Amino acid sequence: MTNEKSISPQTQTWEKRFADRARNMHASEIRDLFALLGNPDIISFAGGFPDADLFASPQFLDGYQKYLRDCPQVSLQYCASEGYLPLRRWIAGFMHRQGVICSSDNILITSGAQQAIEFLSRLFLEKGSSVAISKPSYLGALQIFDAYEPDYRFFDAKGKAAGRPSPDTDDASPLKLIYANPDFSNPTGETMGTCARRRLLALARDNDIPLVEDAAYSALRYEGSTLPSIMQLDIEECGSIENSLVVYCGSFSKTMTPGMRIGWICAATPLIQKLVLLKQSSDLNSSTINQMVMHRVAAEMFDERVLASRQAYRQRRDNLISALEQYMPDKVCWQKPEGGMFVWLTLPDGLDANALLAKAIALEGVAFVPGRPFHPDGSGRNTLRLCFTSCPPERAREGIKRLSRLIIDEMADLRSVAPPEMVPVPGL
Repeated sequence: MTNEKSISPQTQTWEKRFADRARNMHASEIRDLFALLGNPDIISFAGGFPDADLFASPQFLDGYQKYLRDCPQVSLQYCASEGYLPLRRWIAGFMHRQGVICSSDNILITSGAQQAIEFLSRLFLEKGSSVAISKPSYLGALQIFDAYEPDYRFFDAKGKAAGRPSPDTDDASPLKLIYANPDFSNPTGETMGTCARRRLLALARDNDIPLVEDAAYSALRYEGSTLPSIMQLDIEECGSIENSLVVYCGSFSKTMTPGMRIGWICAATPLIQKLVLLKQSSDLNSSTINQMVMHRVAAEMFDERVLASRQAYRQRRDNLISALEQYMPDKVCWQKPEGGMFVWLTLPDGLDANALLAKAIALEGVAFVPGRPFHPDGSGRNTLRLCFTSCPPERAREGIKRLSRLIIDEMADLRSVAPPEMVPVPGL
């Protein structure tokens, strides 16, 4: 798989007309891999898809039928840009259960968490702005940030500084935004501890900048103790959401269904008011009927659906880890995530996951996501991401068996072309 395609004269003509930020937009390697999900001959660990069998399809159907039958004048009409008020109230109650005291005035409904990140970037970033992110980091966020040609600063899973892609960049450039995916992060599945979360909060406070907390996976915990959100920690220190620098981005995509494209931002009221203006200039409002149906189903059975997802995904995670332990060679490394949807593999030095992917698809009928796109500095060539939530257990085991076989062959080829070790000559 590659994004390097021949450029037609027509494309070149349009390229010169694009704004700089548009020229910095690139196709996602993950999106290209989505086409493989419909191929029954491919065992795919690529797209971060939830298991469609877990969607509350009958309840969603009932909701659409009810609102189309009983109130089509409302359900098919525009609604407030802030979002459907009953849904915003439900989300405020959900946030309260997470330790964040807020009201519907602190909630903006977005078309998924992706739109939330895009809005926040438009609000806070300018060309060349400095952005602090983990390395590796969520590809969808990187695609948004890259349009602003940012100066990336990196932090690790402990919240400590981990360098920057261009060390000679002017250190005087002030940070404008921190982006964190603290719970079962995409792509690594890592979870930031409470101390690491406090370090990022301190960084935000020291620089007086917003900290965007992407909590898309936070409900999918399979073991261990639930940790406080970064927003909860901040409110405990500053006393109120109105004083908080944290902007919480939530989503129904991983817990209910991604197809309805409903996420939210929870933040201080002045920030929400400004974001409403962006929403109005973007798509006016998220789908009214989708919001109404989501509110109905979430109010009825959100906790039940989350519990079902946790049980199913825990089994699939354990199945994948078991297959890795059985088939993978010793020099391939991974960690067992406490939740989320992903396992991150590190291959021996010298192996290239991009090259491996092409062979995996052609020779073994297996797809995954190479790790390099998650690294803004171009590193991570020997890493890859596996999604375990959408692949049935037996297919997953077979896929890992095939992938392991290919990796073993690639490691053997690597050893065969390696230069001989230097042997010291006595007396020299």
